[in-house]
Amino acid sequence: MEDWLLYCFFSAMFCLVALSVLFSSSLRPANGAKPSLPPGPSGLSSVIGPLIFLGWTSFGIDHSLRRPPWRAASWCSPARSSSFADRPPANLATRIFSSDQHNVTSAPYGPLWRVLRRNLSSRVLHPSCLRRHAAARRRAASGLVAGVARQMIDGVVTVEGLLHHAVFDVFVDMCFGEGLGDGVVASVTALQREFLTSVVGFQVLSSSSVVGKILFRRRWKKMLSIRRRQEDLFLPLIRARMAQMAAATAPPPPECYADTLLDLQIPDDDDSGGLRNLREGEMVSLCSELLAGGTDSTVAVMQWTMANLVARPEIQAKLRDEIRGVTGGGGAAIEEEQLPRMPYLRAVVLEGLRRHPLGRFMLPHAATEDGATLDGGFAVPRNALVNFTLGGMAMDGEVWPDPGRFRPERFLAGGEGEDVDLTGSREIKMMPFGAGRRICPGIDAALLHLQWFVAILVTEFEWSEVPGEPVDFAERQEMSVVMRRPLRAKVVPCS
Repeated sequence: MEDWLLYCFFSAMFCLVALSVLFSSSLRPANGAKPSLPPGPSGLSSVIGPLIFLGWTSFGIDHSLRRPPWRAASWCSPARSSSFADRPPANLATRIFSSDQHNVTSAPYGPLWRVLRRNLSSRVLHPSCLRRHAAARRRAASGLVAGVARQMIDGVVTVEGLLHHAVFDVFVDMCFGEGLGDGVVASVTALQREFLTSVVGFQVLSSSSVVGKILFRRRWKKMLSIRRRQEDLFLPLIRARMAQMAAATAPPPPECYADTLLDLQIPDDDDSGGLRNLREGEMVSLCSELLAGGTDSTVAVMQWTMANLVARPEIQAKLRDEIRGVTGGGGAAIEEEQLPRMPYLRAVVLEGLRRHPLGRFMLPHAATEDGATLDGGFAVPRNALVNFTLGGMAMDGEVWPDPGRFRPERFLAGGEGEDVDLTGSREIKMMPFGAGRRICPGIDAALLHLQWFVAILVTEFEWSEVPGEPVDFAERQEMSVVMRRPLRAKVVPCS
């Protein structure tokens, strides 16, 4: 026993000495030498890394870089972001749900990604296209108000499920067309919620399909089941739009995302320079991507924002006064055209995005070329992963004074967030939608839906904490960072 303890002690001491030597060695190259890699125990990992991860990874050593936000993030501005515009190789779950990286999120930087992104941005998420679905937003808002009113009879409202149904109602309309009925919306909502709450657990299948199938049989079967049910549910809706288009001289108004996919031409798989139509499985993946990206993140931020308004009734009252001042009060309905005249509403939404980032990190980027260097002269090898800490940006006291406090005034005139640039083209103080060429194409849709639904909820009802039950701001990681305990609030109609 004593010999074993001595062996452990001297082994630990040897490791500590080795680590200290590796970390204390100079990282800056000599004059004329190539730039060195960013800080990290590269020598140690090259020796014992393959032993630790033997059988675990299929692509060897993974160079990755996670930098504190400001100087590194500004380097990834749109002026030079093509160097960081790629995506890493997809894991097994991503390959299945993206049809082998045939969606906007995971497609490698190149012709395929450009075609898919341009189609989504110009034909679905452009502000002029969003206006075509104003009726769907009004219908969803009415359903949301009715749902809150029904739960309000019991005195306490759990708003998360109501928000999911309302936002899905809008995006199902945007994806598959209007008039599908409550049953279809409910089915799509339930299936996509199952996908979104399960996708993190599927990441254990990322390294080896053989190992994953054996060790995680239930997750493997569940993943295939969800994908199969997506195809069973989405393909009839896509084919119905195809039949309507074939029977008419023009697409059924308004044009939906599925319509745009039917005639979309993408680069052929054989790199011959030719084009081909999307396969049905790829259409399913693209529709699922729109539904997931447009709903999960929006609902997460909306619930965080409402939680802060419940905990801070003075902010809620100030917001309600602004909205009534614009609409005229007296129960007058809110019109979308009035939202730009509500700066405090926008400030509340932006503070929700700042204070509660959707993830602790961005989706990983991959370097597209050799020769790129970061501040300090560090080289970033081609295919290296580059990421940024969104939570670190939000809590940086040098940029956001009193960062832990929910204070929308910071985004008004004279505040540190006045005219904040969400795209990163001028500066990067926060990146709720990413930055550079991989920035989320749904910025306009997200801000519109967040402002619209928050305004509706605040003008129709007064929200307060349940007696003896303060708002719990603990987090849980799903596809986005969500509230560990869904928001429960005492709700009464506004007088």
